Amino acid sequence: MPPGSAPAAPAATAAPPRRARPAGVVLPPSGDTWVDVTSAPLGAAAVGPWATTADCGAVVTFSGTVRDHAPGRDAVSALTYEAYVEAAVDRMAAVVDDVRTRWPDVRRVAALHRTGRLEVGDVAVVVAVSAPHREAAFAAAAHCIDTLKATVPLWKKETWAEGEEWGTDATPLADPGGEADRR
Repeated sequence: MPPGSAPAAPAATAAPPRRARPAGVVLPPSGDTWVDVTSAPLGAAAVGPWATTADCGAVVTFSGTVRDHAPGRDAVSALTYEAYVEAAVDRMAAVVDDVRTRWPDVRRVAALHRTGRLEVGDVAVVVAVSAPHREAAFAAAAHCIDTLKATVPLWKKETWAEGEEWGTDATPLADPGGEADRR
């Protein structure tokens, strides 16, 4: 530095960008539980990598897609899901808590569900579970989707060529992890 000159001001460093949820994108959380009910398309391909951790040798993912038929009905073209989102998220979190109680070695659990109109082939629900071993991962994932379907307040309308109707196979909601469900 030449005599009499002032030291250069330190270079300004830009603040790291804030992590915001872009419109139409479901972002994973920073923890080990990912629960969401959203109208945004589910990034099913991102859930498996999110669930993968160095200490787990098994990741089981389930993607439920819209199919072109329902019991007694051919040519289903779409499903429309509605939810009381706050209650649905609370119930899904209770399902995840129940999974963690039953399989304490489980590391990461995701339970995501779409709302709105979905066409044939669209992903409606995603469940992912990571665990050190496959037995726990498979059992926990199966329990998670089965319990989610039985306990979360979601409503489904089927659309087909001749009309549309709210789901006819609805059942009363059960308590996730309730005594009647203990195995």
